Amino acid sequence: MEAFLEEAKALLAELVALPTVSAEGRALEEGAKKVAEVLEGLGLRAELKRGYGPPVVLAEGGVGERTLLFYNHYDVQPPDPLELWATDPFTLVEKEGAWYARGAHDDKGELVARVVALRLFQEKHGFLPRVRFVVEGEEEVGSPHLADFVRDHKEALGAEAILWEAGGVDARGRPYLYAGLKGIVALELRVKTAAFDLHSSYGAVVENPIYRLSKALASLRDEEGRVLVEGFYHRVRPLTPLEMEVLAEIPDESEALKEAFGVRDFLGGARNLEFNQRLYAEPCINFNGFHAGYGGPGSKTVLPAEAYAKLDVRLVPDQDPEEIPTLLRRHLEAHGFHDVEVVVLEKGERPARSDLAHPFVALARRALEEAFGEKAVLYPNMAGSGPMHPFLHHLGAPAVGLGVGYPGSRVHSPNEHIRIRDFERGVLALLRLLELYFLEG
Repeated sequence: MEAFLEEAKALLAELVALPTVSAEGRALEEGAKKVAEVLEGLGLRAELKRGYGPPVVLAEGGVGERTLLFYNHYDVQPPDPLELWATDPFTLVEKEGAWYARGAHDDKGELVARVVALRLFQEKHGFLPRVRFVVEGEEEVGSPHLADFVRDHKEALGAEAILWEAGGVDARGRPYLYAGLKGIVALELRVKTAAFDLHSSYGAVVENPIYRLSKALASLRDEEGRVLVEGFYHRVRPLTPLEMEVLAEIPDESEALKEAFGVRDFLGGARNLEFNQRLYAEPCINFNGFHAGYGGPGSKTVLPAEAYAKLDVRLVPDQDPEEIPTLLRRHLEAHGFHDVEVVVLEKGERPARSDLAHPFVALARRALEEAFGEKAVLYPNMAGSGPMHPFLHHLGAPAVGLGVGYPGSRVHSPNEHIRIRDFERGVLALLRLLELYFLEG
């Protein structure tokens, strides 16, 4: 395994050296070509598919009657703020048993782990199993073109099971896997009450947009976080008995997270099953930021002309992100906020959840438990979002995520990293899954 770790480090160093920041359109062509080169080095046939934003890398090869599809992405978040990095974000640095760089975990480290696991399988069993890879370059900006790509290439992507992009261990070092992701839609609410900023003395007779918008925002949810928008919950798919059972088995980390986050309490005092159900299986509205008026030092007596707030809405099966803006507009108008504009910022992603009773879910869980020597934690879906829905919808195959990260990996933050021991154990779990899937069925 030592030789493979050195190979993994060298390969990861090459990948993270390319600043493939999709939000800025940087190095995406170079990144796609490098990923294709890496996959061709495994013996796969790789090609760049164009016409769907940055090139999508599609690769396939190997032998066998069953096919496993890997989903990954080669784009990364911007490295900012640069001053908070201890090292160059686009140079792989090993220190204190970890590899540091932008993309070291999300998602280049995960891609490298899969390449290494396939190499180990090939060396151990003498052949490459039948696999396919789809590696996109827009995940960090919401994968706006991926649904169309999957729809148009569903035959070329065909597989009996899908291995999603990431995973790892939880705060206590327990391996985990997940079978779905929440959906998301990002919005902005805007209100303008004057043509330009006014002297604050006019506050006696002119409506203040901060007051107006804050009242509108307050109408969207109650004190416990439950959404008050009419029709918001009507598409929510009821949890099955198995999904409820799996939620109940998730260890309660509410107290540990409360201390780690520095919060007084969770909404509604949620604990145990209620905490898990709200976090992983219920939708929510979150306010990202509120912007208006003067926020500099000292005082400026001004009545601002406009205010706006950014928010995201996390969705669960079977909610439709395209319906959410309409529901919000209706709600605001019904509550007298005709002047508040609803603007969609990004194309939304639909929620997705695989059938937890599918044999592949049990197989992935078994692989983790055999590699780690302890019970794996199964999440029906994660609290975050991603482009899983098109794959489940068009391919009709289950998707499961497992990987090589941990909660302190600082994904999307300065000093992103993965611990080498997590990488090694994650690779062994991937290898065991390949063996169970292709050799034992």
